[in-house]
Amino acid sequence: MPRGVAEARKEIVAVEVALIVENGSDETINPDGGRTTATVLNLKTVMNHAQPIPGFVYERIEFLKAGENGRLDVVIRAHEQIEPKCSKCLQARPGYDRLPGRCWRQVSLWQILCYLHYAPRRVNCPIDGIIVEHLPWSEGKRPMTIGMMGFLSMWARRMSWRETASAFKVSWESVFRSVEWTVSWGLAHRVLQGVKAIGIDELYRGRSGFVTVIYQIDEGMRRLLWIGPKRTEASLKAGLDRLGAEVVSGVEFVCSDMWRPYLNVVRARMAQALHVLDRFHITAHLNGAVDEVRRGEMSRLNAAGETTGAKLKKMRWNLLKKGSRVRGKARQRLDALITSKLATARAWLLKESFQHFWSYRSVTWAEKFLAAWCGRAMRSRLGPMKKVARMLRRHEPLILNWFRAKGELSSGAVEGLNNKIRVTTRRAYGFRTFRALEVALYHSLGKLPEPTPTHRFC
Repeated sequence: MPRGVAEARKEIVAVEVALIVENGSDETINPDGGRTTATVLNLKTVMNHAQPIPGFVYERIEFLKAGENGRLDVVIRAHEQIEPKCSKCLQARPGYDRLPGRCWRQVSLWQILCYLHYAPRRVNCPIDGIIVEHLPWSEGKRPMTIGMMGFLSMWARRMSWRETASAFKVSWESVFRSVEWTVSWGLAHRVLQGVKAIGIDELYRGRSGFVTVIYQIDEGMRRLLWIGPKRTEASLKAGLDRLGAEVVSGVEFVCSDMWRPYLNVVRARMAQALHVLDRFHITAHLNGAVDEVRRGEMSRLNAAGETTGAKLKKMRWNLLKKGSRVRGKARQRLDALITSKLATARAWLLKESFQHFWSYRSVTWAEKFLAAWCGRAMRSRLGPMKKVARMLRRHEPLILNWFRAKGELSSGAVEGLNNKIRVTTRRAYGFRTFRALEVALYHSLGKLPEPTPTHRFC
């Protein structure tokens, strides 16, 4: 058969197939012209299978050639033999009247915009009075269905909110409200059981100030439990109150930094827990002291016009690294600095020697090492290092708890979750309000339960 005739034959067959489906026939036409018997599948059958609505039926579906890809209007009606339910107590109640029709945005089908239409009824509830009936596909007065909100939330975890809004032709506000609803649902259905270890830390948000975060850092379950504004005692107390007295009383390990308001609250509210100071914050204090010594010495040498200050030039990051990680020419410069009599070299040697502290297994020997190191730092005549030594002496019992909890607690989990928070905020190009930040972090790091999705593509 010539090629042109075959293509024309296929087009005729396609038209005939479309007519048969439209007329509801159970007979289909094969490309070779033969006819076979088959069940015709209409769109209402697909929707009833994908998203059945108890107490309601899909009455009709209309296709409008509007916009780029058209529009589907799905009209819903109430089942005649099922009474409406109160939206609060969820009990069957007699009808009262009917409100004007409403429209909800549903997940698009084949890039065709889809909307649900229904005129809600009001019921006469003896408990809650005259109230709108329960609509299984809707939540309050939101313009989107629950399925659409869950769909947008699912993609908002994988893309930025702006990209999600652009891809599915909705506004940024719609994506935010969808994620907010999903987070609220997850928090309401979250189960807080087996929380044995928590981490408490603060994060800086620039001009917006600090926020306090509480993590669960148990092995196999690391997630965000709570986030609140500021880093005060009242803020942390509010977070513990949100977790509940049962969860707080069951905590066995607490990991935090040396911020005094946090120490006070942990001592007062979780006295039964073993409080461990975060190893990474102690290392950060040591690095800060070395850098302060370097800056002060470099300024002093440059002001005096001495050439030995050249040894400190472009050495900041090499001094903050572990000695074992400095290699090549940078290592040669570092070795030259160590052999000099500069104060920065002595500060760096003190910092490096403290790393041996974390290798001990015995609390007794770790305590002896800490006492010896602090004595050496106090005799170093280096102000920043003496300041760190005094800080370590003040918090010695909490620092030694790190050895008592060794094998049970990983303080690195707190910094790992902090880094994930920074990635989330960077991907969203920052959030102008605390509420948006709170919703985004719960959504990304909270490991919250979610409603059963009606559409899953990723």
